[in-house]
This record gives sequence, structure tokens and C-alpha cells, in this order.
Amino acid sequence: ITTLINHKDKPKRSDKTLQAIQRVGQAVNLAVGRFVTVGEAIANENHELKEEMSVACIEARRAGETIAQLTDVASLDHPESDSHITIFTDKTGVVKAARLLLSSVTKVLVLADRIVIKQIITSRNKVLATMEQLEKVSSFQEFVQIFSQFGNEMVEFAHLTGDRQNDLKDEKKKARMAASRAVLEKCTMMLLTASKTCLRHPDCESARINKDGVFHRMRLALEQVIEIVTDSRPNGENEIAPISIYSAIKEFKNKVEGLRENLCFLSKENLSTMLEVILEHTEDFTDSAYTSHEHREHILELTKQAKMELEQLVSVWMQAQNQKTKDLMEDLEVAILKTCQCMNELKREVHSAATSLAADLLKYHTDHMVLKALKITGVEGNLEAVAEYTCKLSEQKEQLVEMCRLLRHVSGTEPLEITCIHAEDTFQVTGPQIISAAETLALHPSSKIAKENLEVFCEAWESQLSDMSMLLREINDVFEGRRGEKRVYLSLPRPGKHNATLKALKPVKLDTEEQAKIAKLGLELHLLTSGVDSETEKWEDQENEIVQHGQGMSSMAYSMYLFTRGEGLLKTTQDLFHQAEIFATEGTKLASVLHAFSDQVHDDDKALLLLEAEKLISMCKQLQMTAIASVQGKSATFTKVDACILKTRNVMTLLCQLLPLCWKLLRKNKAGNGWLKPAPPWREDGIQTGSNAHTPERRAETYGIKSLENHVANMTFLESK
Repeated sequence: ITTLINHKDKPKRSDKTLQAIQRVGQAVNLAVGRFVTVGEAIANENHELKEEMSVACIEARRAGETIAQLTDVASLDHPESDSHITIFTDKTGVVKAARLLLSSVTKVLVLADRIVIKQIITSRNKVLATMEQLEKVSSFQEFVQIFSQFGNEMVEFAHLTGDRQNDLKDEKKKARMAASRAVLEKCTMMLLTASKTCLRHPDCESARINKDGVFHRMRLALEQVIEIVTDSRPNGENEIAPISIYSAIKEFKNKVEGLRENLCFLSKENLSTMLEVILEHTEDFTDSAYTSHEHREHILELTKQAKMELEQLVSVWMQAQNQKTKDLMEDLEVAILKTCQCMNELKREVHSAATSLAADLLKYHTDHMVLKALKITGVEGNLEAVAEYTCKLSEQKEQLVEMCRLLRHVSGTEPLEITCIHAEDTFQVTGPQIISAAETLALHPSSKIAKENLEVFCEAWESQLSDMSMLLREINDVFEGRRGEKRVYLSLPRPGKHNATLKALKPVKLDTEEQAKIAKLGLELHLLTSGVDSETEKWEDQENEIVQHGQGMSSMAYSMYLFTRGEGLLKTTQDLFHQAEIFATEGTKLASVLHAFSDQVHDDDKALLLLEAEKLISMCKQLQMTAIASVQGKSATFTKVDACILKTRNVMTLLCQLLPLCWKLLRKNKAGNGWLKPAPPWREDGIQTGSNAHTPERRAETYGIKSLENHVANMTFLESK
């Protein structure tokens, strides 16, 4: 359409020009025809919007045909003298038709979107209705039947909301949707074991409290999904998002720096109020029992300095408003720079306070000693010991909640802020649920289902702690400017530029049956990425080249795992093959680093390390050959997909063995962290090379609801129990 509207009238029109104009007009008409066919099919399936949709489709089709008629000029030698109206004789007709077309197409899209929203709301209502039935069941047989139905409904809801999450353009909404779906994913398994425990021990108060907590949290998550989808809140109230120190400092600095352009665009009271808000937020740090004395003192000093700098700025600013002398303007520039510098130092100090606290807490709680003790004392039926450890868990919960609150202030982006809020909610809710599950087990120590239920809640706690480690790295990356939020997209293929063989290949999407076949391999890949992440966590020097290559490979393997679920950024088989090729390249680079490292170790260990490095090179070469091999046909493409994922899994398995070996040798030989400098994060061609192991995009991607079909399939085992 743009081509037609911008077409310049020339006295001489070649046959080539006429044919091109006609082809464009026909292409528009054909595209409109295909678009309208889909719209009409949607209309036939949704009677309440059928009339509106049909009218919009008719308008679009009419506009498309008009454009085709007006551009039917290829057979005309002298269009002006002919009675036939064309783009040359009536350009305004094309403009009118284009406007009608864009208007009607937009209307079709809006109506289709309303239908999608309605589908999600209907699906949510089904889930809620089945949940009410699940709450009231009194027999195992009835529970099995209803939970099977519930599982199917949750699968449908997961698919609908997953598609919607991918379509959302607002990063904040996307993060909120991801958090809600993560809650639903984890709570589905909790609901199963908590309900089973309640059915087995109907008179147990702690079991009932445990179950009620799960149902309540699921309802809240379902409600939030609808709020995001419909862009509304109950009772019409607006959501008041908490302001972080980072965002407040950013806004304050923008206002201060704006004084350079305009001395009168805001009042001194506005600036003073903004600074007061920032200083109030710093009290979250200075009042926290977990902030170190050193950090507290530094923050208090900087708050005093900030007040002084602002007073000086306001004084010079007021003088400059009255008389704009060169000296006063120079003084104003100095005052602006000093105020902004003070804000930067305050920002750096609160970041250091929050992240150092988080690092210390996460390191301290990695052994999960309290959870292990609760499981042991629960099985022993030792109520007194359980009570003692529940107090310790409550203390741990308070520490972790405070950590999340402080991290939110320094997260740096809205999606990461939302992730911090989600983590805080998870610790707040899961802590009491673990306690009620432990009390139930202590009252019924021989109950297998009560033991299983406690395990599920403990796993959720451990999983959230693991997520916090990745979140902490992301926050540090954003602060240091190492990675931007969108950088992960650069790992996607650019056919024709980086690989000549990619041009001829047609990207394919796998169908449902093929997706199911590779799901098992994908799950194994997911487990291996978790293993690699756990191993890299042990390294004190996160800038070590071995760690960075390992994290990069883990990140790429994780995106390939998401592909097996039909999620993530790798949308087609073409994307997968290119990612596999980059993964293999990253593995080869790691092997080179291992060869360099082998020079630092003793003879006895050197042979073993070199052997493993050679294995890695061989595996990566095989994967690279598979990834670049040209295939034709759907069956051959699927075989290639299967082979790529299988070989990636084999490399990840070897990596899980290599990392602990290197860590052991590094400690043994005391090579320190000086012998290996960080790998450059980008190749010259701009493609991601693996150093962005834990970007916010990946963090957001982890919030997908796992395949609930597993829960449904396992119902036969529940019935036998």
C-alpha cells in the first residue's frame, strides 16, 4: 500500500513499471483475501461477534478489490485516454481504498483479540469451577476423576495464556504474566499432594490449612492473569506500583539535568520533594537489621551530602534565574554535576548493600539444613523439634523477604522489579505452607502422602532460592551495563549472512506429534542445564573463562529445551539448527580454554583433563556437522532436529562432568583467578556467543507452565494408592 501511495507520476511509463504496479495491486488483493477468509471463519465460530466481524471483512474485501481494479494498468498503452479509471487518473481513489482497507483490517484484528480474551476468561472460569468441586470432594475416587478434568483444563489455560504472554508488547505485563503462570505451574502439583493429604487425614487442621493456602494462591494468580489480559482491576481501582530507589534517582537526575535547558520548568519545592522520596526509601536499607554497619554509615553520609548538594544547587539556580551571567551558569553546571555525582554514589552504595546481603544469604542457605531437619523430625513424629525448626524457617523467611525488598530497589528494570516482588510473595506464602505440611507429617509420621506433600513444598522453596541466584546475576549485569534486556535476540539466525547453506533451507515448525517425541530429550536437556548452573554457582570467580563459557552453553541449551516445548525465542527448526551451531562453537572455545588450563596442572591430572577436552572437541564437531547439514523434507528435518538435541544433550552431560573436575583442579593447583581473563562477550559478527547465560529474557522464559499432561497421566498411580 505504501508503495502505491508513494508512487510518483512520470510522463513516461515503461512496461516494467506498469507490470510492477499491477503486481503490487494484485498482491494486496490476494493478501486481503487470505486475511478475510480467516476472519470469516472466526466469525462463523463466534456468533456474538459474527455480524461485526462479517461487516469488517466485507469492507476489507471490497477495498482490496478496488485497489486491484485501480492498479490494473499493465495492458493499457494509454491509460489517460481510456475510459478505464486507474491509479494514474484517480490517485485519490487509491488513497480512499487504502484508508478503508487499513480501517477494516484493524477492526478485524480488534474483534479477533476480543475473542481471544473471551477464550482466556472462559478457560479461567472452567478452571475455577473445577477447583470448587475439588475443594468439596470427600473420596479418592471422586478426586481422581475431577483432578483429571482439572488437569486438562489447566493445560488448555496454559496454552492460551502462554500464547498471550508471547504476544504482549509491554515488558512489565509480560513479566507479571510470567510470574502468575509460574505460580499456577508450581501450585498445580501442590494442589494435588495437599488435597491427597487432606483426604487421607480429614480431621487434621494443619492439613486443611495447607490445602486452603494452595487454593487461595491459585485463585489470586488466576485473577491476576485476567487483570493483565483485560487491562483492568476489580472495582476499577488503579494499581499503585511501589517506587524503587533506582527509578526515583533516575527521575530526579533527569529533572536536575533539565535545568541546563530551562531554568523555570519546575519549582525548587518539586526537587526537594523528589529528594525526600529518595531519602525515605533509603530508610529501607538503614532501618534493616540485615544491612551491615559499614553500608548503613555510608548511606547515611551520602543522604546528608545529597541534602547539602541540593541546597547549593537551589541557591545557584535561584540566582541564575534572576541574572544569567557566565560565572553563575558555570557555578550552576558545577552544582548540577556534583548533585548527580552524589546520586550516582548513593545508587552504587545501596546496590552494594542489597547485592552483598543477597549473596551472603544465598550462600548461607544453600545447604537447606532447616528443610532437611524438618523432614527428619517430621518422619520421627518429634513435634517439639518440628516446632523448633519451624521457628528457624520463619527467621529464614523474614531474611529472604527482606532481601527481595532491598533487591527490588536496585533491580534496574521493571521486569526485574516484578520478578523480585514475585520472589518476595513466594517466600511469604511458601514458608507457612512448609510449616503446616511439616506439622501434618509430625502428627502422622507414617503417612507416605504427608511426607510426599512436605517434599513438594520444600522443592518449591529450594527452586525459588535457586532462581534468586540467577536473579542476582541479572541485577548485577544490568547495573554494570554488561547486558541489555534484548540482547538474547541476537542469538537468532540471520540466514544468508552467517551461513550460506541456510539460504536454501525452508524453516519448519514441528507438529504436535513431533513435539511430543522430542519432549523427553528436552526434559533431559533441562535437567542438565540445571546441573551446569549448580556447578558454576560453586566458582567464587564468576568472571573465569571456564565459568563464562559453561554459563553460555547452558543458556543456549536452555533455549533449545524451550524449543522442545514450543516456547521461547527459537520458533522454527531453522532457528534451532543455527543455535546448535553456535553452541558447538562455544564448546570448541571452551576446549581451547581447557587446553590452556592444562598447562597449569600437574602431570597426573593433565592427561585426564586433556582427554576430556578432546572428547568435547569431537562431540562439538559432530554437532556442528549435523547442524549445517542440508536436508529436504519434513521427515528428514525432524530427524535432524532429534539428532541436534541428542548431541547437545551429550555435550551437556560431558560439561556436567568437566566443571566439577576443573573446579577441583583449580583449587588443588591454586591457580587462582588471574590466569584466565574473561572471554569477550561478543563476536565481531554480532551474534551472541554464549556469555549472556542468565539474561532477563531467559528469566522471563522460565516462567512457563510445565506440561500438566504429566499430572493427568499419573492419576492412575494416585488411584492405586
